[in-house]
Amino acid sequence: MRQDQGSSASEAATALGDEIQRFVRLVNAWKQRSREDPGGGDRALLARLVSCGPRRATDLAVDTMLDLSTVSRQIRSLVDRGLVDRRPDPEDRRGALLSATPAGVLAFEHARDQRNQKLARILDAWPAEDRHQLVRLFGRLNDDFADNRAELFGGPVGITTPPAATAHPGETT
Repeated sequence: MRQDQGSSASEAATALGDEIQRFVRLVNAWKQRSREDPGGGDRALLARLVSCGPRRATDLAVDTMLDLSTVSRQIRSLVDRGLVDRRPDPEDRRGALLSATPAGVLAFEHARDQRNQKLARILDAWPAEDRHQLVRLFGRLNDDFADNRAELFGGPVGITTPPAATAHPGETT
């Protein structure tokens, strides 16, 4: 882990960029392993439906930065497995609203609990204040990325904060 913090915003940006690249590689390795699990590839869609409520497939594609054809294929799998329900959109009957079924909520909670147990093992040796600061600062970084997504990603990109997740753990609103 890099210890120099840099004295200028430019130096900090360089160090942060290096750490983000390293983090992305580690997360990608974790995601690659989860893809080998049945249903590993569609957990992001299920998570969005559980945390944000009913959504259209086009909204899920924007939120997860996935191609609509990929989302449609994964949604079919989720529907076939009884984890997602599809019903006509009351605002536009041509479209469909997707929502997590009770079995889908349970599957999401099970996957989230497994993820959280792994992360807890990693963070167990950290002092409580360091854990708090990590969550606070990582949330702040994510918020800043979301606020600047058009500049960072070259155009409007989804990824909105779920309504229940606007306050970061340990922070007061």
